[in-house]
Amino acid sequence: MKKEILVCCGPGCAAGGSFKLAENLKAAVKACAAEADIVCQVESTGCSGMCEMGPIVRIMPDDIMYYRVKPKDADEIVEKTILKEELIERLLLKHDDGTVAVHQNDNPFYAKQTKVVLRNTGIINPKKIDAYISRGGYEALKKALSMTPDGIISEVERSGLRGRGGAGFPTGKKWRSAASFNGEPKYVVCNGDEGDPGAFMDGALLNGDPHSIIEGMVICALAVGAERGYLYIRDEYTLALNSMTHALKAAEERGFIGENILGTGKKCVLSIVRGGGAFVCGESTALMKSIEGEVGEPRAKYIHSVEQGLWGKPTVLNNVETFANIPVIIRDGGDAFAKTGTAGNTGTKVFSLVGKLRHTGLAEVPLGITLRELICDIGGGMQEGRKLKAVQTGGPSGGCLPASLTNLPVDFDTLQKYGSMMGSGGLIVMDDRTCMVEFARYYIQFLCGESCGKCTPCREGLRHMRDILTNICSGRGREGDIELLEEIGEMMQDCSLCALGKTAPNPVLSAIRYFRDEFEEHIKHYHCPAGMCPELTAFKINREKCVGCRRCAEVCPTGVISGTGNEPHFIDIRACVGCGRCRDVCPKEALETIPVSLWSRRMMKGSRGYLRSVKTPEEDE
Repeated sequence: MKKEILVCCGPGCAAGGSFKLAENLKAAVKACAAEADIVCQVESTGCSGMCEMGPIVRIMPDDIMYYRVKPKDADEIVEKTILKEELIERLLLKHDDGTVAVHQNDNPFYAKQTKVVLRNTGIINPKKIDAYISRGGYEALKKALSMTPDGIISEVERSGLRGRGGAGFPTGKKWRSAASFNGEPKYVVCNGDEGDPGAFMDGALLNGDPHSIIEGMVICALAVGAERGYLYIRDEYTLALNSMTHALKAAEERGFIGENILGTGKKCVLSIVRGGGAFVCGESTALMKSIEGEVGEPRAKYIHSVEQGLWGKPTVLNNVETFANIPVIIRDGGDAFAKTGTAGNTGTKVFSLVGKLRHTGLAEVPLGITLRELICDIGGGMQEGRKLKAVQTGGPSGGCLPASLTNLPVDFDTLQKYGSMMGSGGLIVMDDRTCMVEFARYYIQFLCGESCGKCTPCREGLRHMRDILTNICSGRGREGDIELLEEIGEMMQDCSLCALGKTAPNPVLSAIRYFRDEFEEHIKHYHCPAGMCPELTAFKINREKCVGCRRCAEVCPTGVISGTGNEPHFIDIRACVGCGRCRDVCPKEALETIPVSLWSRRMMKGSRGYLRSVKTPEEDE
């Protein structure tokens, strides 16, 4: 009998020791090979998707999934599951009803997914080209070599594929436009400079299935008449860089890229350019400047890159996920691809699910699925005791949507209509302890450091928005600040040079649009309802809920919580620093935030910015 042990070695699982686990499994298999009538192969794969449950081990062909496996579990897995075909129950996923998930589709996280882009990720060893070929790899390239450039582009147009980098521009339309220009040479560029906080889809693809991206790029080059291509990969993606370097070498040795593709006389040379570490280099024109060796600054797009891109020549730039879809479209046909998703939003989209979910990780779903299905069915819903407050999509360029809008379909047009955007696919779920003012301030602070500073609206607008939001979070907000934020945001959208500046106000404007009352509470009542802004946060113990367990007193850094065991406790408001550690550990949720206006405060210098009165809230009441 032949068996295969697949060990997820994506970044999340690698941090949990999956490389060591794979070594231990190989050693355990080797040790029992002589006495067992089983042929077993151990393979290191890319990301399996369910990152917070890693390291993940999948045993084929039985399709047994083990989660949170430690290197020390290797011998037991080989001895029991491989040799004796016994399950190790503690390593299986346990459902809320006490049952276990043995197979992948028994796990709700995977059951609702449709894997097109991630068809090989987590299944094949990315450093073995034969593994990719065995799953139909490079068949689309062979087919494309017998097609005309117009025929290739027509298939992409029929598929309805829209660019997965965020803007959602029709891919076929871009390729046809590039093919119409006669400038020589032409270039193909893959944008792998994934810089959004909380996003890791492109890195997982580059690491887990590099040949699908190479194949997609070569097909694009054949379609538009390019002979040279560049993969611009984020410098921090060490695993992705390693996998792609190995894949390019293997593809060249087999004749899939290079000076004479599969003996046809057609040429496509691909090489890697390491990203410069700037978020703005995710913008197409800034990325091309970086490839050219110049400072990564954007330019006005009155002339599109398909006409004048790299070194002033026609250039097609698509992101990692877009290229990974191309082999499927050419192999199976554009019409077959268009059957997934919805009209105008065909195919699937890969999301990185992060935040206050029970199950975080990488998920691929058909476009048109609702946010609620993503959060509740795939992500497992909110962490215990927490309530869904908002969902942020599109990274720093996106916006946040309240819990009341989670029945919206996830597609390019709907998200934009409601003040957010698809972006590259980052999806952050926030609970009721998220301060939306601080949320907006965080992203503006991030973009302040990432703006290239070339245009005044973006450079100065971000600084002013950051200062206003910082003041609001620290209790120095003033009447009119909300309106001023809206005015600055609209100015940036109208006047900024590139997409970074035009979309930078989105997190602020969407937060104001759906959570305006929270901004007003900060300004008018000096109160952070979420209890996340220390200068505006005071905690009170609800004596009816408190059971005197003393957990809050044990973690309090200033020792201001008093009370004996089994008796309700008390917080000395005057010395509390509002850190919130007490609330985090309270098993009965007895800690409540109190508006500052319940007792008097005088402005003064100090670590918190305020002097509390000698009266406690109880005395004021």
